Amino acid sequence: MADEEQISGFDPASFEHVPVLLQECLEGLAIRPDGIYLDGTAGGAGHSREIARRLDAAAGGRLISLDQDPDAVQTATARLAGLPATVVQINFRYADQALDALGIPQINGALLDLGVSSHQLDDAERGFSYRADAPLDMRMSQSGESAADLVNTLPREELARILRDYGEEPYAWQIAGKITEAREQAPIQTTLELAEIVASAMPPAERRKNKNPSRRTFQALRIAVNHELDALEEGLDTLFERLAPGGRLCVITFHSLEDRLVKNKFRRWSTACTCPPEFPVCVCGGVAKARLVNRKPIEAGRDELEQNRRSRSAHLRVLEKL
Repeated sequence: MADEEQISGFDPASFEHVPVLLQECLEGLAIRPDGIYLDGTAGGAGHSREIARRLDAAAGGRLISLDQDPDAVQTATARLAGLPATVVQINFRYADQALDALGIPQINGALLDLGVSSHQLDDAERGFSYRADAPLDMRMSQSGESAADLVNTLPREELARILRDYGEEPYAWQIAGKITEAREQAPIQTTLELAEIVASAMPPAERRKNKNPSRRTFQALRIAVNHELDALEEGLDTLFERLAPGGRLCVITFHSLEDRLVKNKFRRWSTACTCPPEFPVCVCGGVAKARLVNRKPIEAGRDELEQNRRSRSAHLRVLEKL
């Protein structure tokens, strides 16, 4: 392992991660010592480690911990050593592939902690943050197209769509215009270059009001680079399909796009009737596939809000398969 760390230049000890809504997730999963669980977003293994600690390997208890980020995989492998856990480098949208390879047909619970990790934000070289100058990257898997590739190649119309749809940016068209103008002079290569271009596209009043005018643009590009909403759509379907009856699915979201998608999926699975609302009586004979464990999303309490700034926008939804 030491040789691998020297080659990669990454030290797992540098991966700082405070798990959000930890106790609420553990309660939501209703962990059985002999159960098989999946953490689709290992990150710094904060959630994974506490799940694995509650499992009894002798009774068949096991955790499968996934992440597409090589840094997270290396960290989770080190921090889950000695526990009944297996770490796999893969996006959770392909969880069925990981489970099939391990010979696991069903699981008793799954957890997704969505969005960008604290480590990815804090490591300026990963290019996720608009607060420090670094290559414009944003790739969670550290492979494939980067944010720089998108801003330097996509037409103005597609850039504007990404900013509008994934960042809910009201100045999407203006920002896309400034980006296309700037790249005609020279490629946009760093995070601060992009941040300055975004700020230049906004009215002075908006720049004064908004301390971080690039926040929505960076969110939108990150989602586009990593295909996050497509992965979430597919991943939820896959995980729900692999849940055993009585199994639970816990999902932590951090912005409205994610939360809306999760809420609609959960509502659909927990609703028996699928008839159009204009039908006077049910004719579909539908049966609910799941039940909502919590009607409203669970949010962080006062103590956690004071200790972990990231928890401020966190929403946890829990579903149980019938």
